[in-house]
Amino acid sequence: MLRNLLIGQRTISTASRRHFKNKVPEKQKLFQEDDEIPLYLKGGVADALLYRATMILTVGTAYAIYELAVASFPKKQE
Repeated sequence: MLRNLLIGQRTISTASRRHFKNKVPEKQKLFQEDDEIPLYLKGGVADALLYRATMILTVGTAYAIYELAVASFPKKQE
């Protein structure tokens, strides 16, 4: 019974119990450096992979739309 009473008194908290180091100043310094690297690639390998995947998907989608448009207007046979 005591156990049930203690469980009933627990407070529900959405706050995380882990404390993380504040990385914002480090990231600000990284992104404000003038090192001729585009902003969208300053995050490292992960950013480069995401950028390339986005470009591949964009170009592939554009090509697919182009091919659908070409296929929807058949050539006239004379």
